Amino acid sequence: MRKTLCVLLAALPAALSAGPIVYTPVNPSFGGNPLNGPNLANSANSQNKFTDPSVQSLFGRTPQSQLDLFNQRLQSLILDRIANSLSSSLFDANGNLISIVQQSNGTLLITTLDKTTGASTQFEVTQ
Repeated sequence: MRKTLCVLLAALPAALSAGPIVYTPVNPSFGGNPLNGPNLANSANSQNKFTDPSVQSLFGRTPQSQLDLFNQRLQSLILDRIANSLSSSLFDANGNLISIVQQSNGTLLITTLDKTTGASTQFEVTQ
């Protein structure tokens, strides 16, 4: 009993000297330290498992897989070659399919050339 009484008497001054418990917020929005902000934001973002479907990546596009990018580039290459082959069969040596000449009386003389038959058609447009 003496031992218990000695322990209580020894602990009594420590308990009497304790100050009041004061709450200090952690979040800077509620008065906490401003240096805690980035740490709290990173912690919240790392725990967030949800994605907003309305949010898109750079330039308003959704991210594409490497396979989608490859297919898109291959399609562009094929369409470019088709366009080049068509344009070489549609235009003459100078690259002209339609010739437009402004005449002195203010009209335009438009000449079209049919490469398969060699026939040409001319018509005038008044301004």
